Amino acid sequence: MRYAVVIEKAPSNYAAYVPDLPGCVATGKTEEEVLDEIRQAITFHIESLREHGEPVPEPQTVAAAVDVGALAAG
Repeated sequence: MRYAVVIEKAPSNYAAYVPDLPGCVATGKTEEEVLDEIRQAITFHIESLREHGEPVPEPQTVAAAVDVGALAAG
């Protein structure tokens, strides 16, 4: 499965969450570290859902990066 992950820059680290898996979050000092951490968090989250007999949400969120040109000063 492939889940969309949102990464946000905080003042001293990075945070990540998975929109399709509420409560699945991670932090790291770098983008690479937070991606490693969220990958592990997703695995543990899904294992926990299964252990508790809860359904595992299918990935539905799609993310894209959009480039925009420089905006003129107003």
